[in-house]
Amino acid sequence: MPASASAAAEATPTDTRMVVNCVAYRNDGNRIGDVSVDAISDVLKEPDTFVWVGLHEPDAALLLKLQEEFDLHDLAIEDAQSAHQRTKIEAYGNSLFIVVQTAQLDAGHIAFGETHVFLGPRYLVTVRHGASLSYMPARRSCEQRPELLALGPSYGLYSVLDFIVDNLLPIVRDFREELQELEQDIFAASFNRDTVRRLYDMQRDLMTLRLAVSPLQDVISQLVRLHPQLIPDELRVYFRDVHDHVTRLNDSINAMREMLAAAINVNLSLVTFGQNEVMKKLAGWAAMLAAPTLITSWYGMNFQHMPELGKPWSYPLIIGVVVCVVGGIYIGLKRAKWL
Repeated sequence: MPASASAAAEATPTDTRMVVNCVAYRNDGNRIGDVSVDAISDVLKEPDTFVWVGLHEPDAALLLKLQEEFDLHDLAIEDAQSAHQRTKIEAYGNSLFIVVQTAQLDAGHIAFGETHVFLGPRYLVTVRHGASLSYMPARRSCEQRPELLALGPSYGLYSVLDFIVDNLLPIVRDFREELQELEQDIFAASFNRDTVRRLYDMQRDLMTLRLAVSPLQDVISQLVRLHPQLIPDELRVYFRDVHDHVTRLNDSINAMREMLAAAINVNLSLVTFGQNEVMKKLAGWAAMLAAPTLITSWYGMNFQHMPELGKPWSYPLIIGVVVCVVGGIYIGLKRAKWL
């Protein structure tokens, strides 16, 4: 029995827990079958084959096993054990180690994760940490186009990167739709703490998303221009397409962040304007109340010799003066649009 057939029949209990997929392919792009991690080296002994492994939060023992099977670099394995790496691409001999940030929208907030990718001439290994969708759709897409998968594991890398970027675009679109729904609250004159808090949370999430997406442009740019031993010329046009998507995504994030900043400023400005209008009205009424208060307090003093106290028309006169003064203040404030 060929090694690939015997390997496809093997399975280990530990594989099913962290190994999502471990599949062997021929160099013509056709699938050979599932293999166990222990059988990878046996499959690679056969000519014209390569292996695509998908892992989800593997432990150190499994990563060390993969290092043994694929002869991976110690530093790359050390980075893959930690889910707190920046987006980057590192070359180790005839292989690449790539770190990409992933994201998913969860209850209106962005949950972030990471994918670590090992790419060699005859293998592709993806390691998912945190919030990340399964790359099964990307694998199925590759298997439906064996003529392109025949170009090697780098086509699988393209499919994974394209899948990651395409799943980031709806996040920005959902944020834009939510911002449109918040417009009524944004332009309200009354202060709504929940609206401002939501706008701030959206801006914070988009800032973190931008820090994840922006370095991805440099990573894919390297895949477009460099590493000819791993990236065939026929695939560079595909990586350029992903680069265009990342650029568009980055521009959308920047535009969305500016819109959110403007929305916060507009909301706070409108609230401040509304408060100023209330203060103007209060000041106007206070001015009208101050005039009669001043006059009545003056004539309320207990002095014996005060003008007009002994006159029979003094009381109506004072009332008339108060009415005229208050009416004049009211007309002046009304013309100034304080009331």
